[in-house]
Amino acid sequence: MSILVNYFIGTELNMKANNVIRRKVLLIFGVLFNLGALGYFKYYDFFIENINYIFKTNFNLLHIMLPLGISFFTFQQLSYVVDSYHRKNLNYDFLSYCLFVTFFPQLIAGPIVLPAEMLPQFESEKNKKVNWENMNRGLYMFSIGLAKKVIIADTIAHFANAGFDMMASLNFVEAWLTSVSYTLQLYFDFSGYCDMAMGIGMMFNIILPINFNSPYKSTNIQEFWRKWHITLGRFMTNYLYIPLGGNRKGELKTLRNLFIVFLASGIWHGAGWNFVIWGMLHGICILIHRIWKNTERKLPKLIGWFITINLVNIFWVFFRAENLQSAVKVLKGMVDISSLIYMMTHLEKIKEMTLDYRTFASGNMGTITNIIVLITSMLIAFFFKNSFENNKNIFSQYIEWKIAFLFSLSILLFNNISVFLYFNF
Repeated sequence: MSILVNYFIGTELNMKANNVIRRKVLLIFGVLFNLGALGYFKYYDFFIENINYIFKTNFNLLHIMLPLGISFFTFQQLSYVVDSYHRKNLNYDFLSYCLFVTFFPQLIAGPIVLPAEMLPQFESEKNKKVNWENMNRGLYMFSIGLAKKVIIADTIAHFANAGFDMMASLNFVEAWLTSVSYTLQLYFDFSGYCDMAMGIGMMFNIILPINFNSPYKSTNIQEFWRKWHITLGRFMTNYLYIPLGGNRKGELKTLRNLFIVFLASGIWHGAGWNFVIWGMLHGICILIHRIWKNTERKLPKLIGWFITINLVNIFWVFFRAENLQSAVKVLKGMVDISSLIYMMTHLEKIKEMTLDYRTFASGNMGTITNIIVLITSMLIAFFFKNSFENNKNIFSQYIEWKIAFLFSLSILLFNNISVFLYFNF
C-alpha cells in the first residue's frame, strides 16, 4: 500500500498535476500518509503509555509489530514525493520504483538513499551486465563489513551487555568499560552493515552512498555528524532543516532549526524518552558549538577530539539503555571516583570487586581475548583508514588472500547468533 500510494502521488506530480493547489494537496497528503503510517506503527503505544501516565487513564496498548524497514523506506518515499513536487524529473517505471523502495541490501538499516541517485542506476542497461571489477570490489567491501560485525562488534558486545543488562550497579572501571564498549560496538556493527550493503550493491553494479567516514576521529560535534550516519544527516538537512528556513532567517532561527533537526533525529530512532534525551543533548551541543564557532575562537585539535569523543560516548549511554534507570546506573558508575580510589588502594580486591562483571562479559572466548579485541577496535576506529578509503586501492596481488582471511575468520565465529543493532530502529 505504501508503494502504491507514493508511486501514484509521485506520478501525478511528475506528469499530470500542474494546478498549484492540487500539487500542494498531493504533497501534503503524501507527507501525512507517510508520517502517519510511521507514527501509528512505531509510536502509537509510546503515545498511549504517556497519556495513561499523565492523565491516569487506562487505554489499551496495541503492541503493534513494526513492518520491516519502515523507518528507512518511509524516509526514502518521502524524498520521492517531495522531489517530485519540486519537479526533479523522477518519471520512472513502476518496477524501478518498487526496486528503489525494496532494494534488499540497504532496506532494513540503510544507508538512506534518494530517488535521483538510485532510480537511474536501476534503469541503466550497463548495470544489468556482470562487471567483474565491481564483483571484486563488492566482495572485498562485504568481507570487511562481515568481519566488523562478527569479529569485532559481537565480541565487545559482551562488555556492553553485561553492564547495561546484567549488573545491578557498576563501579568506575566497569561503567567505563560498558560505555566505551557500546560506543565501539555500535560503530562497528552499524558501519559493518553499511559496508556489507555497499558490497552487495556493488556486486549488482549499484553504488550506494557512503554512510560513515571515520566519525570517531572528529575534533568537534559538527564534524562528527558530518561523518556519522551521513545519509540521515543529508535527509534531515534537505527535507527538514532547509524547509524550516535553514540559516537564511537569522541566527536565532538557525539555532532553532538545528535543535529541531536533532530532536527529530532522536525521535526517529525510537519510541522512548531516552531517544528524545539523546537527540536533545546532541542538539544542545551543536548549538553550543555553533555559538563558539561564531566567536572565531579555536581549540587545539587534540583537546577538541577528547571533548567530542567523550560527549559522544556519554550520550550513547541514553541511546543504548532500555530505560532511564539503566542509563542513570551506568552514568552514576562513570562518575564514581570513590570506587576507583578504593580499587587503586586495595589492588588485592580488584578481582573480587569485578567478579560478576567479568563472568557476564567473558562470552565464549574469555575476558582476556575480549579485552584484546576491544583494544584492537579502538586502534582501528581512531588511527586506521576506514573501509571506504581502503576500497579505493584494493587491487593488489594479495586481494584474494585478504578476502579469504576475513571470510574464514568471520565464519569461525558464526556460532554466535546476533542481529544488527539498527534492526531495532
